[in-house]
Amino acid sequence: MAQSAPITAESRPVAGVLWMLLTGANFVAVTAIVKHVGSGLPAAESAFLRYLLGLVFLIPMARPLMAARFTRKILFLYGIRGVAHALGVILWFYAMTRITMAEVTSLAYLNPIYVTIGAIFLLGEKVALRRILAICVALVGALVILRPGFRELSPGHFAMLGNALLFGGSYLIAKVMSDQSHPAVVVAMLSITVTIGLAPFAWAVWVPPSLEDLGWMFLVACFATAGHYTMTLALASAPVTVTQPVTFLQLVWAMTLGALVFGEPIDIWVVFGGAIIIGAVSFITWREAMLKRRAITPSVPATKG
Repeated sequence: MAQSAPITAESRPVAGVLWMLLTGANFVAVTAIVKHVGSGLPAAESAFLRYLLGLVFLIPMARPLMAARFTRKILFLYGIRGVAHALGVILWFYAMTRITMAEVTSLAYLNPIYVTIGAIFLLGEKVALRRILAICVALVGALVILRPGFRELSPGHFAMLGNALLFGGSYLIAKVMSDQSHPAVVVAMLSITVTIGLAPFAWAVWVPPSLEDLGWMFLVACFATAGHYTMTLALASAPVTVTQPVTFLQLVWAMTLGALVFGEPIDIWVVFGGAIIIGAVSFITWREAMLKRRAITPSVPATKG
């Protein structure tokens, strides 16, 4: 019997969209749980417990982690990434107790924008004018959300801006490390270094957690891990140009859940600004996909050999 043709990413767009929908649901669940727990625990302690309890998910990665060879430079980069990510996580947990779920979700869309900007100045990547304009549009979207001068900005807003910047730096380092280490090692080292990086901050503000607090934080770790896994499946099933726009639904779900469960007001400017940012991010993603496709597609003469 003849074997069926391999299924390519382009041939499974429905699967990619469904996996990305599930990814959004997982990450919104994380946001909702942290919002529910509220300020019962300090932000640094909540973040530390989330990563500490999540270390159990590293067990399947033990073999590649033990087989990895770490140079001093690689360990330094992992350490820098761990510190940046740890600070970003603290800011995210803090922001969740100060601003609405919709605002947190909208401002988190700035992460890819910071990554693109960092790639230009730190990695020397060349960017066309259209992508630069897309970055400017995304920053306009952030201004629409924040509306400085038209309303009072809270520390939570500044925390999310700092979070996006720190996460952007973390992802840039991951981009460099992905060429030198096994993906499982990159993921495992992030969890380990972030847990270590959060420990002193958590110790400084430590409050004895209840069993209920521990249960909620373990649930956060479960949903976050599931979200990263389903995102991987989505990206393996369909091109990012298909899956990226689906992430906008996270804002819709976060806004709906915030209004129905937590009584948060629906701010149309937050939705509009989030739509502007995700539109710009989707354009940048599409442009990168097109450039990669051109790079791997042989020229006409090359196909006639």
